Amino acid sequence: MKTVIYNGNVITPERIIKNGYVVIENGKITDVGADVDVNSLDCEKIDAKGNYVSPGFIDIHCHGGGGCDFMDGTEEAFITAAETHAKFGTTAMLPTTLTSTDEELANSFKIFNNVKNKEYNGAKLLGMHLEGPYFSKEQAGAQDPKYIKSPTKENYEMIYEMSDGCILRWSAAPELEGSGEFGAFLKEKGILASIGHSNATYDDVIHAYENGFNLLTHFYSGMSTITRKDGFRILGVIESGYIIEGMQVEIIADGCHLPKELLKMIYKLKGVENVCLITDSMRAAGMGDGESILGSLKNGQKVIVEGGTEGVAKLMDKSAFAGSICTTDRLVRTMYKKADIPLCDVIKMMTKNPAKLINAKTKGSIALQYDADIVIFDDDINVSMTMVEGKVVYSK
Repeated sequence: MKTVIYNGNVITPERIIKNGYVVIENGKITDVGADVDVNSLDCEKIDAKGNYVSPGFIDIHCHGGGGCDFMDGTEEAFITAAETHAKFGTTAMLPTTLTSTDEELANSFKIFNNVKNKEYNGAKLLGMHLEGPYFSKEQAGAQDPKYIKSPTKENYEMIYEMSDGCILRWSAAPELEGSGEFGAFLKEKGILASIGHSNATYDDVIHAYENGFNLLTHFYSGMSTITRKDGFRILGVIESGYIIEGMQVEIIADGCHLPKELLKMIYKLKGVENVCLITDSMRAAGMGDGESILGSLKNGQKVIVEGGTEGVAKLMDKSAFAGSICTTDRLVRTMYKKADIPLCDVIKMMTKNPAKLINAKTKGSIALQYDADIVIFDDDINVSMTMVEGKVVYSK
């Protein structure tokens, strides 16, 4: 079956093609150009109506949405979250865990492997992202400290075996005892190693970077900054992220976790090639204001969501943020409309960059023989259509 999307502003990695078109066959992109005569084509036609035609958004750090969390341990939770985020332009994602028992992790792997190839109208589940349990208790944030521990070969080898190869990414604190061997293990298995919830110093970070840790998990959140020791300033993870030129960073660009000025600074200092946008969203994403649960229904904590579509989850006493309720369209909107970053660069941070990080070679770009993961949205980043591998999974 051949499909053409026409009358759109097609966003490629390098430019925006005015009055552009994209031809799709068998789930792949087979032609991209401008000024097509659609009447001469014998195929299904989708009129973009002058809107943007973009690569599908890739979220490499997402905990849930639509009232469900990936730690709920049910197929329904995985599918509901994937379908919820597809309505906002996400075409591929990494379901993300929290620190938990090994038994809960095993169940999450089982559910993922059961669901990944099922038919549903949602984002493609590419692999799992393990957030923990090898973290600093001083930088635990919303992670449950009773499950935090240092990496041991026996434990991470057991977790890997339980996963049946579905782990694509693992976030950990590199200053912990045993982290060097753990990093070597991740590199051997082809798993993206990321620094998160860490109290590391520059020496720890540069050593980790040299041994395969090349991404910082939710930059600025759950990580050390400058401290003093005997009067001397010691750099933390944040400063290391800027100094180490090749270090990638991911940011929660919801306009709450990081102000627009900081978003601009990260873009300016790190450069577009080194930044990825992530939602880090919890189950409340797409659900509106009110009470919710951070983490699993069994072991999670109550939070309150305020601010509507531009809001954030807070602790019940409203003293601090408790989690993101962001969707990928909001990430793009914040960077483009509030931080004044060129749209092509924003889209690259939401598509091509994360695809490259997780080695998803046929995703992240509108280009020949790439998967037909496509989003159509207007200038305010309101999504009107989401397509996953040639199948329309959402249409407004």
